[in-house]
Amino acid sequence: MVYREKVVILTQTDPQQLITQFYTSFQQRDYAGMIACYHPQVEFSDPVFVGLKGKQACAMWHMLCERGTDLQVEFRNVQAQGNTGTAHWEATYTFNTGRKVHNIIDAAFAFQDGLIIHHRDTFDLWRWTRMALGMSGILLGWSPVVQNKVRQTGMSGLQAFMAKHPEYQ
Repeated sequence: MVYREKVVILTQTDPQQLITQFYTSFQQRDYAGMIACYHPQVEFSDPVFVGLKGKQACAMWHMLCERGTDLQVEFRNVQAQGNTGTAHWEATYTFNTGRKVHNIIDAAFAFQDGLIIHHRDTFDLWRWTRMALGMSGILLGWSPVVQNKVRQTGMSGLQAFMAKHPEYQ
């Protein structure tokens, strides 16, 4: 009975409020609050973390919140209609190279059962590499070789993070 009541509440969630809750939690580096907005079968993708599913996507946000000690998140233009929604958000943080990054991201969402089932972030990866990697990003950040290396490094970091957190196994 409790499960049914919970499902009813979740299916009545306003998608715009759900997106707002997701980013408000992110601003507070509250990964549990972010994960609570996700459907168990969520699919997430961005230019670095491509095709994450379920626990992988949840672990990524946990990792980013934990590592982003100086992370600042701003969001705006939250919109939702029917089973889809969008938002614009920006993150400012120090990357592990010691370089400051200001990433500008547009997000698209799809909802199922009152939760986020699909989440796709888009941003300019070459712009990101120029800020995060410095001269190598400026000179070669546009190249598939460097961009694939960024993806591989990101996924390796996520896999190592998940190995240390049994809740994502």
